[in-house]
Amino acid sequence: MLTDHWPLLGLRLNTPRLELRLPSGEELGELADLAGEGVHEPDRMPFIVPWTDLPPEERARSVVQHHWLRLGNWAPENWALNLCVFKDGHVVGLQTIAARDFAVLRQVSTASWLGLRHQHQGIGTEMRAAVLRLAFAGLGAVDALSGAFEDNPSSFAVSEKLDYELDGVEHWNVRGRRTTMRRLRLPRAGWEVGRRVPVTTTGLTPCLPLFGLPPEAKD
Repeated sequence: MLTDHWPLLGLRLNTPRLELRLPSGEELGELADLAGEGVHEPDRMPFIVPWTDLPPEERARSVVQHHWLRLGNWAPENWALNLCVFKDGHVVGLQTIAARDFAVLRQVSTASWLGLRHQHQGIGTEMRAAVLRLAFAGLGAVDALSGAFEDNPSSFAVSEKLDYELDGVEHWNVRGRRTTMRRLRLPRAGWEVGRRVPVTTTGLTPCLPLFGLPPEAKD
């Protein structure tokens, strides 16, 4: 079976309303369609790489290409897991958890997006809580990093609910403008005290070597 060679296909994260997992081919197409419909208001850019400025058809195609690229380039010392987010069986967005040299640094970063029609429903908090549980309880992370530009209050609201701490600022050239990003950090101790969203993880044990970890039972 394909999962024998790529066990990430069997990984599942579940919250009260959501399931996060790798998509099938048709589900990846649904995710691309969702991106083509829009991810944010056109007068702002929440991403360092302005992929959402592409025309809708190209934007949708870029989602498919990026998904395949990250799977094809996967290495235990440099990985990014792009999990499709499902609510009531329908794709609503994408949640990424990524790391370099995780076996040594025990540090992850997260990023995400939701289709416009699925925003402002608390989904962003739930889906990030799911990958934080994977990071800390499943993989033994020490820190989780995030960040958002100053004009992205929705992202800051999610981080605040999950007890992230401010971790400095950095500046980026976005659409030809100097833009300030606030970095955020969630230490393991903060996650252990503040976790409020129940999350279950299944299928993790055979995936551990792909994350650079020994194959010990973590589910």
